Amino acid sequence: MPSVSSATPFPALFTPFQLGRLSLTNRLALAPMTRASASPDGTVTPAMVAYYTKFARGGFSLLLTEGTYPDEAFSQGYLNQPGLANAAQTASWRPLTQAVHQAGAKIICQLMHAGALVQGNRFETTTLAPSAVTPKGEQMSFYGGQGAFPTPQAMNQAAIARVTESFVEAARRAVAAGFDGVEIHGANGYVLDQFLTDYTNQRTDQYGGSPENRVRLLAEVVQATRAALPPDVVVGIRISQGKVNDYTHKWAGGEPEAAVIFGALRAAGADFIHVTEFDALQPAFGDSGPSLAALARRYGQVPVLVNGNLNEPAQAQQSIVRGEADIITLGKGALANQNWPERVAAGQELVAFQPENFLFPRATLKPHEL
Repeated sequence: MPSVSSATPFPALFTPFQLGRLSLTNRLALAPMTRASASPDGTVTPAMVAYYTKFARGGFSLLLTEGTYPDEAFSQGYLNQPGLANAAQTASWRPLTQAVHQAGAKIICQLMHAGALVQGNRFETTTLAPSAVTPKGEQMSFYGGQGAFPTPQAMNQAAIARVTESFVEAARRAVAAGFDGVEIHGANGYVLDQFLTDYTNQRTDQYGGSPENRVRLLAEVVQATRAALPPDVVVGIRISQGKVNDYTHKWAGGEPEAAVIFGALRAAGADFIHVTEFDALQPAFGDSGPSLAALARRYGQVPVLVNGNLNEPAQAQQSIVRGEADIITLGKGALANQNWPERVAAGQELVAFQPENFLFPRATLKPHEL
């Protein structure tokens, strides 16, 4: 942990925190950001090891990886996306987790199934989703996509069961690879969020209709994953309203719907809920009222990680002081300042984000990556 200067006006950011059985030295974490920088076969590259290790050395106590696909079927969303779907991919992560641990940080693997939002999949040419609804918007050229998303096939019960199985098996591989925990990606429009979202989920069975039914698969995945892993390995879930292809979406049911969603995740055994919004401090619904992070705290009653335009220390501290966040996850701020915690602890000025901070010349961050 970086030593905190007496001139630092942000002491709340540098207090220790216990996340499940993980002891963290501060409240600052690297946000998961899609990099598409793995090998074509989904194995980890030396560049990825260097990328994550820099943040650990820079004082972040916790790192969350980019979305990692869990199976050799329908889950991969991007070409050059890393995976945890086979033995070779599992082995390739070990030097990365070891390097991060040697640098003094903990690391959690985010597991992601793209569902209908596939832009590159080596294993399948079709896509699956809760319902045969064509996704809004167009594919992102930044990640190699082009044109409209194809219309997915609606999942049958066997396909839904395989989604849960794929998360569980990948979580076991994550433990074997040396990760301290896993985060189930239930946000940003990917498959679990497609089940949660009213307009992408038109099912009439136990997975569709009411918020209680639409959150069912997310809860089942969390519960099955938690049951499959040792108790010292944390299991969390990421939740958002906005999506990579629909940034402004809000839950139609407002706070009562949020209560159902976060309550179900708590009951399923989530060790933490990671909330991401375009601006995490703003009201979740309308022009007033609590933020989505505050609602996660109120109804989830587990530690809350918060992401979204909190790249300035004053904003980050405000979220913690207000009692809405336990841990702040940084995207843009971290990319511009890989030693953000060290700089803030020492009272040093932060470097402003520039697109080239993303390490790729074509980079332009989207709201879901903030």
